[in-house]
Amino acid sequence: MEDGGGRGGVKRYKVYVTSEALREIKGLPGNVRQRVKRAIDAFAENPHPSASKALKIPDGNYDLWRLRLDKWRIVYAITEADHVVDVLAVRKRPPYDYGDLEKMLADIR
Repeated sequence: MEDGGGRGGVKRYKVYVTSEALREIKGLPGNVRQRVKRAIDAFAENPHPSASKALKIPDGNYDLWRLRLDKWRIVYAITEADHVVDVLAVRKRPPYDYGDLEKMLADIR
């Protein structure tokens, strides 16, 4: 999707939040919830903020990333060809260990 806001044709990303991630966001403490919402909104402009890190997965169709906000992690997939960001989860680490990444990706296919 092209941005029509006078930014010289800069591509914006369409950001989707899965129903599971939305439930997790609603359950966050208020101050954390607001930070998470701002971070997710910012993915439309830049899905690779400086605190983000690529996660290794066998599926080549998605780039899987995580963004660290203190003890919390936003796990999201980027589909560069379509300029889409899918927010998959918002989890506290520890104890979250990224063991369900393949299941989360199956939910957006």
